Amino acid sequence: MLADLSIRNLAIIDTLQVSFQPGLTVLTGETGAGKSIIIDAVNLLLGGRASAELIRTGADEAVVEAVFTLAADSPVLRRLEALGVDCDDELLVKRIVSRSGRNRVFIGGGLSTLSILAELSRELVNIYGQHESQTLLRTENHLLLLDGFAGIEALRTTYGSAFDEYRATTARIKALEEGERAAAHQIDLLSFQVDEIGAAGLTPGEEEHLLQERQLLLHGERLLRNSQEGYDALYGGDGAILASLAAVRGKVADLLSVDPTLAAVHEGLTAAAAQLEDAALTLRDYASRVDVDPARLAAVEERLDLLQRLKKKYAPTVEEIIAFGAAAASELAALLNRQQTRGELDRRLEQLRDEVLTLGGELSQKRHEAAAAFRKAMEREVHQLAMKHAAFEVAFEGFAEPRATGLERIEFLFSPNPGEAPKSLAKIASGGELSRLMLALKQIHPESDVPTLIFDEVDTGIGGATSALVGEKLKRVGRRQQALCITHLPQVAACADYHYKVEKRLIDGRTATTVTPLTGEARVTEMARMLGGVSITETTLEHAREMIAEGRRLVV
Repeated sequence: MLADLSIRNLAIIDTLQVSFQPGLTVLTGETGAGKSIIIDAVNLLLGGRASAELIRTGADEAVVEAVFTLAADSPVLRRLEALGVDCDDELLVKRIVSRSGRNRVFIGGGLSTLSILAELSRELVNIYGQHESQTLLRTENHLLLLDGFAGIEALRTTYGSAFDEYRATTARIKALEEGERAAAHQIDLLSFQVDEIGAAGLTPGEEEHLLQERQLLLHGERLLRNSQEGYDALYGGDGAILASLAAVRGKVADLLSVDPTLAAVHEGLTAAAAQLEDAALTLRDYASRVDVDPARLAAVEERLDLLQRLKKKYAPTVEEIIAFGAAAASELAALLNRQQTRGELDRRLEQLRDEVLTLGGELSQKRHEAAAAFRKAMEREVHQLAMKHAAFEVAFEGFAEPRATGLERIEFLFSPNPGEAPKSLAKIASGGELSRLMLALKQIHPESDVPTLIFDEVDTGIGGATSALVGEKLKRVGRRQQALCITHLPQVAACADYHYKVEKRLIDGRTATTVTPLTGEARVTEMARMLGGVSITETTLEHAREMIAEGRRLVV
């Protein structure tokens, strides 16, 4: 709940600090005293729009801060933990509005963002003013209000998920239908590409191997001639080097019998002879493998030319061309399976439609059941608010096709007078009647998950005996949640657990708004002012005392 509110330099407020308690708190005062400024301050803490015009004349910035006490199971605590904000049972929220435009937000003492503030504050405070009654005039809100009353949000969410998939599947089928011509062209192109690449029979590393083979084929005669001549010079021809070397080895061997020191020379000649023999045999074998084949050379050249053409069309390497072909084949298979895919989508769409219609039917049934109870509850409440003959209805209109919210739209219809058929709220309800309808709605469908509710003159247009009933109902709200109410009605103020007076004062030559807690005779005097205006008599004071006493005895 809202425990403390501090305001500095906002409009005509210089410095203001107010502490609030559980239950029903009313704020009263003359028109223009600054009650609406307090609502503006709270709106800033809810992420409302800030303007430099709100800053008090002569100040550079306006500051609004509040302390909220949090229950142990508050969802705000979980959100704060996810944001990395340390918080126990109290949360400090602060917003600074600067003339320079450098507006800042602080949550739990740390700098934060306006979007996070707005997200958190929605779970802390709700403000209901006269403008809030306008939500009843927007028929799109009626379904949400009825579903909330019926407690079928989970079923509505399940329906919504099924409908989203149904809508997405419908869109896929439509896209398939619209893409038939483009798909046919793409199939032709992909088929040609897959066939051309497949017919080439490419293998990784093929180009490098062909380039090497072409090099050998281009110089085949030269390779053959030189390798044969080398073999003949070493081993096979007249005057071969190995024959001459053998003669030399024989002479050195003969000398060894005379001078053993020539052993090293003999060993060197023997080793050289072995190496030369190996070289000769290698040249002989190489010559036998040399391919002098003009036909094979032509075939290699043709293959390389094909690879070049494919590289220019598809990719810079053979490996990438192979990958391109595989991707094209996969895409082609998907396109060729369009009929199968379309069939699967049609079957899935039929399943989803059945699911949507089934869930939508459950929603409709529960809505119709809830509508009867909702109508009775609303009529019971408005009858207590001086509209004894008013009639309230929930009208249903079915859709030809399922929609995101279900199979039907609903609208609240109202008739304030007997003999008149219920009509659209926008056409028949006055501002006062809308206020009472909103208060009735808060009685039958309280938003118990929000700890603090602020009613900004929601009792406007209500008077007489009805005022006391309004006060009683607001007091009942205060028993469930913290309720703050700005009011001009003494009958409402009499029901309050706490009473504050908002007034303008002249302080050091400047107008400033103050908020004073009223107890005892001070509260009696304010109530008497609200009852009798400028002239306050002893009779008016006594009447005020009686009203306050009656409000205290009130059991809700």
